[in-house]
Amino acid sequence: MSYFSQEFIQFFIDLSRQNNTTWFNEHRAEYEKFVKKPFAVFVQDLIHQINKYDPEVAIKAGDAILRINRDIRFAKDKTPYNTHMAAVISRTGRKDKSYPGIYIQFSSENILFFGGAYQPDSTHLEKIRELIANDLKSFAKCYQNKKFVEKFGIIQGEQSKRLLKSQMSIKEKEPLIANKQFFWNASLESSWITQPKLMEKLMDFYLASKPLNDFLVQAWK
Repeated sequence: MSYFSQEFIQFFIDLSRQNNTTWFNEHRAEYEKFVKKPFAVFVQDLIHQINKYDPEVAIKAGDAILRINRDIRFAKDKTPYNTHMAAVISRTGRKDKSYPGIYIQFSSENILFFGGAYQPDSTHLEKIRELIANDLKSFAKCYQNKKFVEKFGIIQGEQSKRLLKSQMSIKEKEPLIANKQFFWNASLESSWITQPKLMEKLMDFYLASKPLNDFLVQAWK
């Protein structure tokens, strides 16, 4: 089953050329029919699939989907709309983007898939570092997993220059303990958006992410 038609991709091609309120209002019916509604259906079905593996992910699509309107209050770029649809799927959804989960973004250019904890606050960051320090083997097993490496390669994130003394010696064994963020990503061609096996494809990415996300989630318990 295909959730999206070519009109989804075409809408964002056109929006990128005429990113203004007048054009958007003139094409709002197309946005509702070909973009907003099918994306909501897809996200809800994706949540349903994820719930089978993680019952605590029980949010609704509306709790996950980010607005197409851009926040331009402090931005140099004043174009009013994002040229993509995106959703944060985790136990907290979009209300807490630091919580370990996945982020998907569909545009006319590509599909982006992100996993992990992008910006944990200082309290949760220290708890993540404690988890790593206390179980280096389990942490390494998560990101050295064959499926994870094939799909994402490595864990990304900026590193802190300063660590606790007890963590400095551990850094020699596990440099990732210095990370301030723990995330990973992959990109697919936009042609995947209209493919019948889109859900299956993204679930493969989710399942490759799950062991590492499960490890990180312990910092919130």
